[in-house]
Amino acid sequence: MIKVFGHTSPDTDSTGSPIIWAWYLNEVRKTPAKAVLQGEPNTEAAWMLDRWKLDKPEIIGDLAAGEQCVIVDTNNPAELPASIHEAEVIEIIDHHLLAGGIKTRTPINITVRPLACTATIMHDLIGEDMDRAPEGIKGAMLTCILSDTLEFRSPTTTPHDRAVAEKLAADLGVNITDFAAEMFAAKSDVSAFSDEALLRMDSKEYELGGKQLRISVLETTAPQVLLDRKPALMAAMPAVAAADGADEVLLFIIDILREEATLLVPNDFVRQVAEKSFGATVSGDSVVLPGIMSRKKQIIPALAA
Repeated sequence: MIKVFGHTSPDTDSTGSPIIWAWYLNEVRKTPAKAVLQGEPNTEAAWMLDRWKLDKPEIIGDLAAGEQCVIVDTNNPAELPASIHEAEVIEIIDHHLLAGGIKTRTPINITVRPLACTATIMHDLIGEDMDRAPEGIKGAMLTCILSDTLEFRSPTTTPHDRAVAEKLAADLGVNITDFAAEMFAAKSDVSAFSDEALLRMDSKEYELGGKQLRISVLETTAPQVLLDRKPALMAAMPAVAAADGADEVLLFIIDILREEATLLVPNDFVRQVAEKSFGATVSGDSVVLPGIMSRKKQIIPALAA
């Protein structure tokens, strides 16, 4: 049985894309497969599962030696099971930069395309067989694309992502504006999460100037709910960084509707990063960065110390 999974701390794309590809492997390629997760899905991803009546995939901790797997929505070993090099990776489907470091036992299929969402790539790879896809698979695809593009607001959005989303919405009889509003309301409900959980909810590892950083992003339509927790979030950063082997946590709160980010500034290092990276003037413990929406395209490429 092939296991299909995405990165740790699964967001909507890393929850939905394994489900989509496992369906394709089972129903089209006639190859036994199942979707699995590396952690609990976030609130928006959990909403997607409920909305489209999809079973939550099993959560795994690691892989057995020789176990076959497909990696989706990442190619970064830091975001994969510890035993990934002992497993048998047979395919990678992703839309992020090539991180390097994955060694496979045999030549494999690798598809990495400059699109906003893994699900968009999968739509293209599945091709005419999309006509066979049930509502839940098409619904997961649509949700993933709208999530990763922030309803086409993100600068990562391509015309093709939009076209695929609009086609799926038409097939499903879904109004994109109304549907996205429900999605983002679910994403913004973080009341049940601890400060530590929020700092890890959607984060990537990155090295800058010899320091290991955890770059965390929280996308919301209710930023004030998170800003009200600013003192507690900043107080939790040192312990989270230490536990995760990082030197600093950078937290960007993305206001989906105003299309801007607020970076929390707990110390002089983060202040320096904010000023050098974004040309910002920091006078307090946070700074607003207009137009900043995408970690992949606008935050990580700009980082300087």
